[in-house]
Amino acid sequence: MAQVYRTLQVVQSDQGVLGVLIDAPPMNLIGPELVRDLVSLFNTLESGQETRVMVLESADPDYFVSHVDLTKVAEYTAEAAKAGGPGDASLGMLWHKLSELPVVSIGKIRGRARGAGSELALACDMRFAAAENAIFGQIEVGAGAVPGAGGVQHLARLLGRGRAMEAILGADDFDAEVAERYGWINRALPDAELDAFVAELARRIASFPPTRCDRPSACSTA
Repeated sequence: MAQVYRTLQVVQSDQGVLGVLIDAPPMNLIGPELVRDLVSLFNTLESGQETRVMVLESADPDYFVSHVDLTKVAEYTAEAAKAGGPGDASLGMLWHKLSELPVVSIGKIRGRARGAGSELALACDMRFAAAENAIFGQIEVGAGAVPGAGGVQHLARLLGRGRAMEAILGADDFDAEVAERYGWINRALPDAELDAFVAELARRIASFPPTRCDRPSACSTA
């Protein structure tokens, strides 16, 4: 992939798997540069053919994505608008674009995934996390807001009404073990096993013949 990114390290394997490493210090805060790179990446994946599976992770083992940079909301919202699509320009629209890409997306999570970072992980088709240090949380209510980038919808669907309300209204942290039990993530794995497990799963998925059902949302009986 020839595109140059400032906040992403992107590696395309010859097996149809794209590795994407988020590298936006400090703490992988979502700002205009990261949003600009994600818009460009998603647009490329939307039109490309060589990628079957994307694995999204962080270069910082302590932070998957911690939240947004609240000092740059207008700037990153303007970048998100360039993704196109229905609705008002927002991170929610951009994360929805991720969930609709014609590739299987896997979130590999170490460290904190809070607020919009949790919602980024939730927009992926699957999520696997390091049992020792992955932390999930929708912190918005604690600051007088509500999750605005898909957290309410995804958590209600995955966790059920009661647990989603616990997560959103409590605005507390959930470790990987509880997140797995609640359905926030697919599995919590020992950190030493996480890379190999996700790599093997991604290769296995990418190895199957292309069909109209590469992703569950694309399945059709036609």
